[in-house]
Amino acid sequence: MLAAMNLFLDSFWRAAADCLRPRVIVLSMLPLIVMVALSLALGYFYWDAALDGVRNMLEGSSLVNTLFEWLQGIGAGGLKTVLAPLIVVFAVTPLIVVLSLLLVALLMTPALVAMVAERRFPQLERKHGGSLLASVVWSLGSALLAIIALLVSIPLWLIPPLILVLPPLIWGWLTYRVMAFDALAEHASKAERLEILRLRRSWLLGIGVITGFMGAAPSLLWASGALFVVAFVILAPVAIWVYTLVFAFSSLWFAHYSLASLQLLRNKNSGSGKPPFAAPTLPPPPAPPIILGDRRT
Repeated sequence: MLAAMNLFLDSFWRAAADCLRPRVIVLSMLPLIVMVALSLALGYFYWDAALDGVRNMLEGSSLVNTLFEWLQGIGAGGLKTVLAPLIVVFAVTPLIVVLSLLLVALLMTPALVAMVAERRFPQLERKHGGSLLASVVWSLGSALLAIIALLVSIPLWLIPPLILVLPPLIWGWLTYRVMAFDALAEHASKAERLEILRLRRSWLLGIGVITGFMGAAPSLLWASGALFVVAFVILAPVAIWVYTLVFAFSSLWFAHYSLASLQLLRNKNSGSGKPPFAAPTLPPPPAPPIILGDRRT
């Protein structure tokens, strides 16, 4: 247990130190550029239509109108103007998180894993247990399951504590699924990857959940952008960049932890004296019989 905790914390500090490297900061700009361009384009074409749709929905609800009248009576009628932007922002936040994670996995994770392997594990053999196609299919399938889980859990978000817990847990599970696979895809064989995921599942899931809660922090910037519309254009790219850095950190954490676990697994297997797929040893052939000739005196 102590050795597992040491590996967990050692990987954390190494990943945090790697985030300060200029190479990592430059790589984080690639998903940022794509996400900012996509967000601005969608906002330009669909922001007003989304606000109008939400406002019409709110105005058609008698319960919401009663709430607005109560807010007006206590002098908080100004909240009515920011409710629709808040709903739109929090509705698209899960989609932005998922897209940011997938872009980091596609554009950054291979380079970050290669960097960690080059610096710490140059002798680690690459067995190519996961192809690019398998990684894409795995990531998209996991993202689809995460989106379904987010949609199903939306009614529970109305309970104040759960909105702070459920989305980060789902994002953490998705991060674990995507990042653990990509961290081992190049170096581990399929059997080794499955073995590590079995032995280290709780620790890997812990990394995903922790980074999932770290990724929930930019939601405060999104909410601020809805409340202060003037600063929204500035806060949106900042929030996306924070998402990108968090997922880059998680990618480094998974890379350090997974490759170290792979090296430990191989050291253990090589020290057992039972290498896999070893040729069976055959007993030596019997010695030919010795024939003694007749002795004549």
